[in-house]
Amino acid sequence: MSGNVFITEERIEGADDGPLAGRTVAVKDNISTAGVRTTCGSAMLEEYVPPYDATVVSRLKEAGATIVGKANMDEFGMGTTNETSHFGPVDNPAAPGRVPGGSSGGSAAAVAAGEADLALGSDTGGSIRCPAAFCGVVGIKPTYGLVSRYGLVAYANSLEQIGPLAPSVEEAAELLDAIAGSDERDATTRAAGEDSNYAAAADGDVDGLRVGVPTELLDGADEGVVETFWDAIADLEDRGAEYHEVSLPSVEHAVEAYYVIAMSEASSNLARFDGVRYGRSGGYEGNWNEAFARAREEGFGDEVKRRILLGTYALSAGYHDKYYKKAQDARAWVKQDFDEALAEADVLASPTMPVPPFELGESLDDPLQMYLADANTVPVNLADLPAISVPAGETDGLPVGLQLVGPAFDEEEIIRAGSALA
Repeated sequence: MSGNVFITEERIEGADDGPLAGRTVAVKDNISTAGVRTTCGSAMLEEYVPPYDATVVSRLKEAGATIVGKANMDEFGMGTTNETSHFGPVDNPAAPGRVPGGSSGGSAAAVAAGEADLALGSDTGGSIRCPAAFCGVVGIKPTYGLVSRYGLVAYANSLEQIGPLAPSVEEAAELLDAIAGSDERDATTRAAGEDSNYAAAADGDVDGLRVGVPTELLDGADEGVVETFWDAIADLEDRGAEYHEVSLPSVEHAVEAYYVIAMSEASSNLARFDGVRYGRSGGYEGNWNEAFARAREEGFGDEVKRRILLGTYALSAGYHDKYYKKAQDARAWVKQDFDEALAEADVLASPTMPVPPFELGESLDDPLQMYLADANTVPVNLADLPAISVPAGETDGLPVGLQLVGPAFDEEEIIRAGSALA
């Protein structure tokens, strides 16, 4: 294997027949697989072997798919470049020497390199769409509640969803058909969308489609990315779609709100990894507090520690109302803005990422630059909506993705629109 795509290479055979029979799938390494280690890209869980399958893994097996390995990822899903993994960075097969995007970079790279036909990732603030854009493949972030999160190692429960990556929109839709649906083991799942046929929706018919373009999501973007985006919109127009500009004033505050909420949930979720209840135990000397601190110091990487510290601060006494409550108010504002914009448009379109893929190591010394790169993707997670990233073309030989956002549980609309381009 090339590019450090997989953390663990192991075949898990599915049923003899089914809609995905004969297809190979890479699974992000924060999704539980019975008997095969699930590390979350962290030293803390380097030797952890789950005793059970995540619901999406059970459904893959029932659909006849063969899992070929656990894909590399940013540690616990925290990163935009796939460089924070304990197991080393992933090289971008579509742009060697550059990052594949995070945190599902291994999954996207596996598809782009042909190491797997399809892949599963998880998307907390763009972690499927970002690597899809950087690697020149298709990625779908489903509506919150469409796909079970049972067996997904939690980072930020209220934001994250499991979703597919594939070379084409139709193949991504086929994978979504296999994993979507309510699950009695995940109370956040809903029955909405269960009568959908996502693969059939990939017919490329965009005649009469109303596309809204949020002007705020073009401000500050790389010039070549913007030119490629408008070329793709012109392609949709040639096929019968029409576009108009819309405004989402709340997205100015979306990145700040997202990181306060995500880091707060991360500080709570990762508290259990202390080397005593869960995670790496080094047999450290001293009292419980000293052993706890040593286990977390050695088990977590810098980005995870940074987010735990900031999240703990945001939730601490005296600061909850100042930061966390305001972030939740901003989240409600973002959702309201999207609902109003989608009342006059079938889908909203923007560049998936405002910049082309970074060179490896370029952003590691400036976390703020990395966080701001998520400006176009995190508002969708705050609003619990579905979105797809499809290849839109290239700038200076580097992949550019186009993001389409639709109403809740209307994945068929974004799949139909996206299939006109990929």
